[in-house]
Amino acid sequence: MTGPVPRPQSLLLSFLGDEVLGRGVCVYTGSVIEVFRRAGVGEQATRSMLSRMAGRGLLSRRRQGRRTYIGLTDRSEAVLRDGERRIWHTGAVNRDWDGTWTLLGFSLPESWQRQRHDLRAQLTWAGFGALFSGLWIAPGEVDVSEIVGELGLAAHVKVFRANADAGTDIAGMIDETWDLARLAACYREFDEAWRGYASGGAHLTAEEALVLRLRLTAEWLQVIRADPRLPVQHLPADWPAARVEKTFRAVHARLEAPARDAARQLIETLPVA
Repeated sequence: MTGPVPRPQSLLLSFLGDEVLGRGVCVYTGSVIEVFRRAGVGEQATRSMLSRMAGRGLLSRRRQGRRTYIGLTDRSEAVLRDGERRIWHTGAVNRDWDGTWTLLGFSLPESWQRQRHDLRAQLTWAGFGALFSGLWIAPGEVDVSEIVGELGLAAHVKVFRANADAGTDIAGMIDETWDLARLAACYREFDEAWRGYASGGAHLTAEEALVLRLRLTAEWLQVIRADPRLPVQHLPADWPAARVEKTFRAVHARLEAPARDAARQLIETLPVA
């Protein structure tokens, strides 16, 4: 596998989703360090990342003798469940759109540059695009109450559900509001990097399969979380999401069994108390 290694935090979320979520266990930090070493992440970078994520409430810590184990918190479990839902349930292609849009308008004082930046970043992450200045739109019914509440902006934000008028050029609006070329390029780059693994190819050891599965999931999550899941009937005919999702699932299926074998050998766990 060539190309840059995903950020350590992205890799760790992938690792926790594969090895901890729903299993009722904590993982020995030495096991994380060893797996990440094989993925190209140095020990100091891994330790620093674990410390930062624990400080942000995304990891719990447990001592057993001289060893430290990490586990999930309510916050990290919610993040991982959302990723699991995006990967295996809602998927990359929105075929079930009912014509509803979520519109969000905001008006912030000019001096609130940081709050404006944070709100825009959170809205982009939630699938919104800027329809006009101060008016953002997302397909479907999107609950933004948590975003607005955490930023303390409830008094400055108004949210509506709406349907487009029959004369509205929805495909044109989508093209103007979201960077479709960039989104399509992300899908195609993922496909080019991974499709060679889908049909077999070179023999992989179990340890190599574990590392590849870790990177595969981390990179796929980066792609689909950047995608607002726009209604497929209003996207270009050659939109690559469905084809590339098949590549992801085929590669994951190929890596799953040997990766599980390697995990049993390399990863030490403890039951959650």
